[in-house]
This record gives sequence, C-alpha cells and structure tokens, in this order.
Amino acid sequence: MMPDIVRIIIYLFSFTASAYALSGIDFSKIMKKGSEVKIQLLYMFLALGLGYVVAEFLMSISRYSIL
Repeated sequence: MMPDIVRIIIYLFSFTASAYALSGIDFSKIMKKGSEVKIQLLYMFLALGLGYVVAEFLMSISRYSIL
C-alpha cells in the first residue's frame, strides 16, 4: 500500500501537468464569445479529470511493478 502523502503528491503533480498541457489549447476559439466563465470551468474539469486518470495510471503501474 502506498503512503497517503505519496498519493497526494502524485495527484498534485498529475493535475499540474494536465493543466500545463491543456494550456496549449485555445478554448476561446471553440466556445462562444462572452462565455469566459464556462471556458474556465471546462478547463478546470478537464484538468481535474485528466489529472485523476494520469495519477491512477501511474499508481497502478507502480503497484504492479513492485509486486
């Protein structure tokens, strides 16, 4: 079992990396003008979701490679 502090660090790292990767996409070209709040909310949800998936992937790899 992985210590909780390591899990938190992995989640924070993967969320930060996902937010950085998503910053390369110009969402204002995709969405309607005047919907900045919706664009920011979409950006946050995408970063959280992608960060969660990446963190779970990294933890599952470490779990199976240790065994």
